[in-house]
Amino acid sequence: MTIPVLPCVSLLETLAFYGALGFEVTHQQTAPNVYAATRRGEVHLHFMGLKGLDPRQAYSTCLVIVPEVERLHETFADGLRRAYGKLPISGLPRISRMKKGQSRFTVVDVAGNSVIFIRRDAPDDDDGAAGSRSDSRLGKALRAAARLRDFKNDDAAAAKVLDVALARKGADDPLERARALAARLELAVALGEQARARALRDEIDAAPLSGEERAQLQPQLDAVDALDRSQR
Repeated sequence: MTIPVLPCVSLLETLAFYGALGFEVTHQQTAPNVYAATRRGEVHLHFMGLKGLDPRQAYSTCLVIVPEVERLHETFADGLRRAYGKLPISGLPRISRMKKGQSRFTVVDVAGNSVIFIRRDAPDDDDGAAGSRSDSRLGKALRAAARLRDFKNDDAAAAKVLDVALARKGADDPLERARALAARLELAVALGEQARARALRDEIDAAPLSGEERAQLQPQLDAVDALDRSQR
């Protein structure tokens, strides 16, 4: 068994955060050094005190291989909502958003440590991005934005990628453009861009889509609505 030992600033805050995720404390000490051990089922995470650590500059990361990720993400999200009053998807701490079919998600704790939970059967070349497979300009932008949003937790950079792609003139496939608009709408909700979100919804509503195409788009819009509710 390999157990990662991650740095922390405040041991109590760190243990409270992981407690919200369902981890139990199996050992805790403040002398001769600050240290704690936690576990959730077969997953063990240990923590050590590190003076001078700046959570905003932290880069410690570990991977956790698990049987499934969608229900686990939902369980973690419920615990974080109870602990923080809403789902923390930006700043510190935070949890990355989850799309149906994704094979991984990231939790960033109060000390800036990233813990990436990966489904055991995920393909080796899966970087966590659930984007378009199209090689068109918008398809490539969707994939790049998905990687920035879901794997690197950089909503602002993802939004910029989509804004540049959507601003370019061209004969875009209507459904693909609508998917890009919906992806940008999600980011607008996450970033608190209310006026931008309204404009994007209006453009999606006016898109020349068939009934079948709107049905294909609806799960993406439902996910945006769920995110919007979680932010209130």
